[in-house]
Amino acid sequence: MPIPEDVTGDEIDKDVRQELLSLPKTLADDVAKNLVMVAKLLDEDPEQAYGYSRVALRLASRVAAVREAAGFAAYAVGKYSEALAEFRAARRMTGSVELWPVMADCERGLGRPEKAMAMAGEPEVQKLDKAGQVEMRLVAAGARRDMGQADAAVVTLQSPELASSAVHPWTARLRYAYADALLAVGREDEARDWFARALEADQGGTTDASDRLAELDGVEFTDALDEDDEPDAAGDDGARGEAGSAQD
Repeated sequence: MPIPEDVTGDEIDKDVRQELLSLPKTLADDVAKNLVMVAKLLDEDPEQAYGYSRVALRLASRVAAVREAAGFAAYAVGKYSEALAEFRAARRMTGSVELWPVMADCERGLGRPEKAMAMAGEPEVQKLDKAGQVEMRLVAAGARRDMGQADAAVVTLQSPELASSAVHPWTARLRYAYADALLAVGREDEARDWFARALEADQGGTTDASDRLAELDGVEFTDALDEDDEPDAAGDDGARGEAGSAQD
């Protein structure tokens, strides 16, 4: 697959670069460039990212960072069995538990929520950092809902991290998941409150909490000027003062 000229491979994380030192320099550079492309495209074009990950995997399947990148690329396109295999390989190589939550989520993707729940109770969870433990809690709550245990999903998400007023990178997603779980059991007023809290913490726009709030409030956003409407003669350029309006 083509690599843009401005991608040099030097953009790669220093820890990954360290792993690639085991390869001949030319090969290491090629692998690094493909890994950069995976990282750049994973969110905006996961299919393309997956393609680059397969190239990197063909070039250096014995490098843990390559197996991990291939896992995330497969995960992003819903190839959960393949992703799980790559994550397991990376874990065997490194001995790290960091991938445990996403491995459990792959089990959910494969229709095995019971397996995901079992993983949530394994000793590996206690070795995760705080972000990893929150991620595991989110996966476990999702597994509960997969099994039709909506009330249990609500309880699963109740934690000191949820109750804390501090904002961390995972705070918005945790609050959003809790709001969604509350809504699923008919606790609409509480859900609205937690969607609002999620929006408050969502500085990076990682959730659609604002849309969910608008939906709960019965707000519809419409164009201020329909295509068939005549321009407002009172305006200099015929445009209305606002681009859109909200109505109940």
